[in-house]
Amino acid sequence: MFPHQSSMVSENGLHDRRREINISNWVIGLSLGYLIACFLVPALLPTGSVPELSGRANTLDYVWKDASWGDWGNEPRSENASMGHDQAQHGGKFAWSELDIFSAFVYGFGDLNCHQKHERSWVINENQMPVCTRDIGIFAGIFVGGLIFRKRGLNRWTIRDSIISVLPDEKVEPFYFNDRRFLLAFGGIALLLLPTALDGGIQAVSDYESTNLKRLITGFPMGVGVGLLFAGVFAANPKPFEFDAGRVILPANARLVPSVEPTDDKISEIATQTETDTTAGDSEE
Repeated sequence: MFPHQSSMVSENGLHDRRREINISNWVIGLSLGYLIACFLVPALLPTGSVPELSGRANTLDYVWKDASWGDWGNEPRSENASMGHDQAQHGGKFAWSELDIFSAFVYGFGDLNCHQKHERSWVINENQMPVCTRDIGIFAGIFVGGLIFRKRGLNRWTIRDSIISVLPDEKVEPFYFNDRRFLLAFGGIALLLLPTALDGGIQAVSDYESTNLKRLITGFPMGVGVGLLFAGVFAANPKPFEFDAGRVILPANARLVPSVEPTDDKISEIATQTETDTTAGDSEE
């Protein structure tokens, strides 16, 4: 670092971007680490250790083989059901709790977050991967979103302004002139989620069945949006500005304005205005 760098002011009004970079590094590291593990673990497990799975999202279905809880995926179900199948016909029962601790974490995280449907997943070394191809695209996108924020992201006090900071200031000035920053920030995130919403939504309500390539491609922009959102949420912080909104530099010379004035100042303003009105009334008489 150059000796005078500490006195330089960044585009947001602070002297450095160390906090933004550290947050981005966490987003990058966690997403890339799990993404690599999704390929590495099934490759290193004994061949055929993980059979064809079919569970539910946001719940644990393959913790145990036979138990009162956590074995939903191993219970016999109809082959025509939207979720689940007869596990005995798809390679036998499976419990990630019986794997080594690292592999158990990787497959357990996938069990909690993904349907783990075998027809929507890749197979490595005759082992089904921990998550479906859409989730692979999402984690790859989160990694890229973290890279983007690491390169350009700034803490600009609010979440919306911090997310927008990844775009060139001159390109977003019209949104500041018209005060449409919320629309730009969260509307942009919504657009990145749209491909997954359409591909998965149409598949859920019709006979349309996506392909693994489409799932991968549509999951990627969603991941970018999630990565930018995570980084923006954790980067946005008024403390580095010593809680002084006037120190925040925004595009188009915009300024953050407190939504509520201090009570004492507001009372003083009302009293002054009342006194002025009274004096004006007396003069007219």
